[in-house]
Order: sequence, then C-alpha cells, then structure tokens
Amino acid sequence: MFNFSDNFFNKVEKKTNVGKETILELADKLQKTDLKNETTLREIIQQLGQMTGKEVSKEKEDKIINAVVNDQVPKDINKFF
Repeated sequence: MFNFSDNFFNKVEKKTNVGKETILELADKLQKTDLKNETTLREIIQQLGQMTGKEVSKEKEDKIINAVVNDQVPKDINKFF
C-alpha cells in the first residue's frame, strides 16, 4: 500500500470531510477491484459522492470512467491537490 504522511490525509480530509480510516479502507477496496469494469467504477464513483456529500452528474461520471478506462488519470497523486 502507499506510504502517505498524515499531512496528506489532513489535506484530503479538509477537502472531502472523509477521515483517514475511510480513505485507507477505500484504497484497499480499489486495489482489489477491476478498475476497467464500468459497472464497478460507477458504484465507486457514487460511493465517493455519497461519502463526500457531492452529487456526481451523469456527464461527470462518464468523463471519470472514460479517463480511468483509457489510462488518462495522472500517476502523480499531488496533481489532484
């Protein structure tokens, strides 16, 4: 698993209101998931939306899935912040 500092988790929690333990549980689930499976990705996206209290439109969901399936997601996690 990744070795992130508490500073990383604090940044994520500030932006999402999702705690470290929940993040680690989700990361573990993602590592065991086929991220090329569209149905699974849609479930994960909806779960993340619920966790963060943000609504994810169908259009945005489609863009996320397209990016993940086509390997267009940045490899550098710092680009997300």
